[in-house]
Amino acid sequence: MTQADHHTSQVSDPRRLRIALGQINSAVGAIEGNLAHIREVAGAAYLAGANIVCFPELAITGYPPEDLLLRPAFISDNLAARDELVAASLNWPGMTVVAGFVDRESDLFNAAAIIRGGTLHGVYHKRYLPNYGVFDEDRYFANGTEAPVWLIDGVNVGINICEDIWYPTGPATLQAYAGAELLLNISASPFFVGKQVERESMLATRAADTGAMLAYLNTYGGQDELIFDGSSVIFNGEGKLIARAKGFEEDLLVVDLEIDDVLRTRLHDPRRRKYHLGFREEPEPVRLISAEPTRQPPTTRVSSRVERPLTRHEEAWKALVLGTGDYMRKSGFTDALVALSGGIDSALTVVIAVAAAGADHVTGISMPSRYSSQGSRDDARDLAERLGIAYQTVPIEETFSAALATLRPAMSDLPRAAVGLAEENLQARIRGNFLMSLSNATGAIALTTGNKSEMAVGYATLYGDMAGGYAVLKDVFKTFVYDLARWYNEQEGREIIPASTLTKPPSAELRPDQLDADSLPPYEILDPILEAYVEDDMSIEQIVRRGFDPAVVRRVMDMVDRSEYKRRQAAPGVKITGRAFGRDRRLPIANRYRGGNGAFTPQAVRGTPPAMPSAKG
Repeated sequence: MTQADHHTSQVSDPRRLRIALGQINSAVGAIEGNLAHIREVAGAAYLAGANIVCFPELAITGYPPEDLLLRPAFISDNLAARDELVAASLNWPGMTVVAGFVDRESDLFNAAAIIRGGTLHGVYHKRYLPNYGVFDEDRYFANGTEAPVWLIDGVNVGINICEDIWYPTGPATLQAYAGAELLLNISASPFFVGKQVERESMLATRAADTGAMLAYLNTYGGQDELIFDGSSVIFNGEGKLIARAKGFEEDLLVVDLEIDDVLRTRLHDPRRRKYHLGFREEPEPVRLISAEPTRQPPTTRVSSRVERPLTRHEEAWKALVLGTGDYMRKSGFTDALVALSGGIDSALTVVIAVAAAGADHVTGISMPSRYSSQGSRDDARDLAERLGIAYQTVPIEETFSAALATLRPAMSDLPRAAVGLAEENLQARIRGNFLMSLSNATGAIALTTGNKSEMAVGYATLYGDMAGGYAVLKDVFKTFVYDLARWYNEQEGREIIPASTLTKPPSAELRPDQLDADSLPPYEILDPILEAYVEDDMSIEQIVRRGFDPAVVRRVMDMVDRSEYKRRQAAPGVKITGRAFGRDRRLPIANRYRGGNGAFTPQAVRGTPPAMPSAKG
């Protein structure tokens, strides 16, 4: 944990409040471990002189707990942990603790506990429950109905949770018009590249419109596909950023807030007086937190800390490393296996695995066949040596030859094109079988190497290169794979990923002289079409207006639609875009809609198996 350095200027303003944002990494279901960490960080905040320390949304249970919330024992254990935190607060006299938990009254509520001096002084119930994208909160929780303000050490504080802050006329605004000088939002806001800019813009607007200081605490860590970047922030009443915590790291952000600045800001902004007339709800009453003992902040001020924003490549890299590492750690894996083909996808996957788990915990597996080029074999070995990881060669040729001989009689009367495709994919399935066997034997997780472009159009082999426990690049388009690989080499200051890996044409190497371009449009064309269709739900007409060939767009869209059954069977993977496959983008597998051309007839269905959209099946 880190906190701001102190300097020695003396202040005596009684309207100063020291707040600590505990940006921690909770593990879903690890209630005892989460509680122990909350207590540890609360102790550090107390020693730093904080009046208030807060912890993220559902910090006690981890976010999102999903169907664990349907288990009464889980709810009871979470409530018992909350009560333990209440008792522990006696160790921090005069400091208020705000922490997320699951409340149970007449129903379940996503809640924040307001704790001080061994007493649970209040509970806030989240009012706006997101039910879009990756969120399913309406499935589990009831909506809160109140927006109270708490008086803490002489400061009116409006406490709310995550989605509540995103609405201009939501609980935060109600609290501000009821007198809140500080708005405190505890959150679990999932990451995608560019999210921080969008989020800070909204928060700055909310602070400026209400004239209140706004402290926004976001959780940090990876949970299955989701990444939480932290990057907690504080804005003053004019909407100016005054503090930002680290991104993709645990952090304790301690900041002194000059509360009288709120009154000065509001006196110069008459909008609150006018806007208040439009509110239908009566302001909630102020609820008093016991002021005994009142805790004055130390006379030495804390210097505000504003961490620099991350670049697009830094965000993506840190998210991929964090997601892979946390998935391994929280699932009980210490070691990883990566099938090294000598291609760009396996190269980027293995460097991410090394960053996430350490070189001593990663093994590269080369599984060459008769079609594997010497250049690719050399690139795979070269990369392993540069990274300092263990490296094994497990040839598949003998198994492949035996399998071909076994299958040949059964496929002798089938069309040659279909047989050829099956023979190509047989190699990938042998590799998947070998990799998973090694995973079983060693206890290491097998990381798959496919990217979002391939997953989108079905250019991946079920039970072959899709076999594994976690898909590191599942949400990374192929063109961005190349960008990240080049960026990684630049950051390292030397060539880790071989130049030949970056420059040779991509190939599955499942038949002689095979190239991805034989089956797919060039990735520079494919990826923008996929982004428009998969992430933005654009129609063919809208995409064509961007300058793409109608025939190519139609073909790509058909590939995407026909490959849903594959994606449904894919391993989970890190989400870094606004709309990822899996828990984010959900479409029916049996789906006849093709932009209005998917007419259903029994005759059309009978005898029409789904076509293989690419050279992999």
